[in-house]
Amino acid sequence: MRMIVLKKSIDELKTSLKENNQDALVVQCDVSNEEAIVKAFETIKTEKGAISGLAHCIAFANKEFLTGDYLEVDRESFLQAHEISSYSFTAVARTLKHLDMLTEDASLLTLTYLGGERVVENYNIMGVAKASLDATVKYMAMDLGKSGVRVNAISAGPIRTLSARGVSSFTKSLAIVEEKAPLKRSTDPDEVGDTALFLFSPLSRGITGEMIHVDNGYHIIGF
Repeated sequence: MRMIVLKKSIDELKTSLKENNQDALVVQCDVSNEEAIVKAFETIKTEKGAISGLAHCIAFANKEFLTGDYLEVDRESFLQAHEISSYSFTAVARTLKHLDMLTEDASLLTLTYLGGERVVENYNIMGVAKASLDATVKYMAMDLGKSGVRVNAISAGPIRTLSARGVSSFTKSLAIVEEKAPLKRSTDPDEVGDTALFLFSPLSRGITGEMIHVDNGYHIIGF
């Protein structure tokens, strides 16, 4: 059922892009398999050539360990969360480099969350994986900067998405943000999209290794 829902979302996205891209390319890629990653981007290279931007919006963790004590997470679930939510960004970027697919001014972007910086209730294993992703951005920025490629992250506030449904007490988190954030409201998806557009554009040409919070200022609150 989940796969059907995800495919529906992708189909809807493809349809919404028709005004700018009449035939948007959709390629399946299993980020836990190196051969699948290479095959997917070889297909993209053949069809589209080099790319100037990549948005890494992938995360997964065993829902069983998003509640309770973090200490109870088992090894397999820990490794799986890191492999898909963090390492996949490195694996994809490396593939793009080896296939010579990145333009000189390319911009790579990933999505993170405050749970990687602070303890967030019912985020547990995903918080640790996001911390790994945050560090990955910095080290990748250093490596790829030599080629003129920038690497950044957006730390968005809670948004009602398919993935968010897997986090217990998500509605409670929204209410807290709306109450305590300086701008007194939750994050609008368009605000995240606008920030991504900025990071992909030449306007951000001097920014790399950075994490930009798009959460109406909630991350500055200390209580």
